[in-house]
Amino acid sequence: ESSLLIVHQTLVGRLGGLDIEHVRKIVIVGHEEPSLGIAGYECFTDDALAPTGVEPKQPVPELEPWDVHAIFYTSGTTGPSKGVTCTHVHTWYMAVGGLPFLRESDRFMSPSAYFHIAGAYVPWAAIFHGASMAIVGEFRSREFWSQIQRTHTTATIVIGAMADFLLKAPPQADEHNHQLRIINQQPLAHDAAAFARRFNVQLYTQFDSTELGPALASEVFDGHQSFPPGYCGRVRDGFEVRLVDSNDQEVPIGQIGEYTVRSELPWIITPAYFGMPEATAAAWRNGWFHTGDAFRCDEAGNYYFVDRIKDTIRRRGENISSMEVEQEILAYPEVSAVAAYGVPSEHGEDEVMVTIEPKMGKTIDPFQLLEFLIVRMAHFMVPRYVRFIQTLPRSATDKIQKAELRSEGITPDTWDRVVAGFQIKRTTVP
Repeated sequence: ESSLLIVHQTLVGRLGGLDIEHVRKIVIVGHEEPSLGIAGYECFTDDALAPTGVEPKQPVPELEPWDVHAIFYTSGTTGPSKGVTCTHVHTWYMAVGGLPFLRESDRFMSPSAYFHIAGAYVPWAAIFHGASMAIVGEFRSREFWSQIQRTHTTATIVIGAMADFLLKAPPQADEHNHQLRIINQQPLAHDAAAFARRFNVQLYTQFDSTELGPALASEVFDGHQSFPPGYCGRVRDGFEVRLVDSNDQEVPIGQIGEYTVRSELPWIITPAYFGMPEATAAAWRNGWFHTGDAFRCDEAGNYYFVDRIKDTIRRRGENISSMEVEQEILAYPEVSAVAAYGVPSEHGEDEVMVTIEPKMGKTIDPFQLLEFLIVRMAHFMVPRYVRFIQTLPRSATDKIQKAELRSEGITPDTWDRVVAGFQIKRTTVP
C-alpha cells in the first residue's frame, strides 16, 4: 500500500503491468528531464531525494523500537512469498546479532540482493561495528575469490548452495591469495571442515529467517572441528526454543519437532505478515512463533536443522529429510547442486525425486549414482526419479526453488529407476 515509489529510469517501462493503485508520487532516478512523466502520477527527478536543509512542515514523530521499519518478503522457496513486517528492533537484531564476529578493522562483502533482508541489514551492522563494506550485488562462484581479493574483504556471508558450489569448484589460483578470515555460512557446506581447511578460513553459522533473527548461533570454528549435518549452534541468551509436534507438545530430546521460539525482548520477532491475518495467527499460535522448520536437539543442547516441514518427504510410512538426501548426493563428485522433493506416488503418499545440476561439462550415469547411494542411505530414501538439468531454478538469495520443481512434477526427461529395472538390494545397506 505504498504511496511513494522510487524507481530507476531503466525500469520505468515495467510499471505498466503492476498493481500500484496506492502510489501517487514516483521519483525517477537517473533521469535529468523533469518532463518525463507517467500518466496519473506526480513524477520527480532524483533531485527530490537531495537534502534541502528546510525544516519539515510537520514535526517528524519520534521513532520507537516497535515501529515498522520495512516490509521484507520471504524467499518463497516452498510457496508464495509473504510480506514480513519488520520493526526497528527486529532489523537492529538482525544486523547486530547476525554478524557478532565483525570487527572495526573488517571489510564485509555482501553478495545478497538489497531487497532481501540478508542484504539490507548489512549496512546497519557495518555502521554499528565501525567496519566497512563492499557491495558486489550478485554471487557468482567463478568470480567469488577475485571479488574477495579485489575488495580486500575480510568477512562475508555465504547462503544456501553457495558453499557447496565453492567447495566443488576446481582449484583456483586466487582462492588462497586473500585476506578473508571468516565466513558466516548458512547452512554449513556438506563438508564444512574440508571447506575451512581448503580456503584457510574460519566459519560461523546460525539459524535465522526473514521473520526471526538468529536465536540459534554457533561458535567460531576452523577446519579442525567438524559437526553433523544441519548443525546450527545453541540457543542464544534472551530466547526460548521448543521443538514441538503437530499439537504443540514438546518432543523428547533427540526426536524431530517443529522449531518454535519466543523472545524476552518484545517486537524482536515479526509481529505480523502484511495483509495476511490468518497466516499470522497460524505462525503465532499458543504464544510461540512457529517457523515451519523441523529440528532436533541433542543432550548437549546443540540444535540441528532437519528440513523445511513442507519439504519433508513421506514415503510408505517413513518421513525422509530432503536435506539428508541432498547431502549424500552432493558427495558424488560430478554433482554441482541438487534438490530433493516428493512427487505423488501411485501407491499414495510420495516418491523421492531429485533434480541434479551436474558440474559443467560432466555427464552423470543414474545407475552409477544410485549404486553410489545405496550403501550410504536407507533403502526407503534412495530416489526413484532422477532428473538432470543445466541450471536449477534459484531465488535472488541463491536458494533452490523447490516449489517450481515440484509443480513441474515428473517430466518427460526424468529417469525412473523402476522402469529402468534398477533393483535395490537391502543387504547392501549397512
